[in-house]
Amino acid sequence: MAKNTVTYDDVYVNFNWEEWTLLDPSQKNLYEDVMVDTYRNLTTIGYSWEDHNIEEHGQSSRRHKR
Repeated sequence: MAKNTVTYDDVYVNFNWEEWTLLDPSQKNLYEDVMVDTYRNLTTIGYSWEDHNIEEHGQSSRRHKR
């Protein structure tokens, strides 16, 4: 049985503004908590962030908080 590799792109969800506004505060907090945990977990197992602009992803999440 072959192992499948999970990448950040497999788990990252980028809500557009309209979608983000439909989430209630607890859903937004859960999203942010899950993404931080995912980032930490992938970093722990040695995931390479070279091909990803993590600041952009973080800014996208913060931008939706308006």
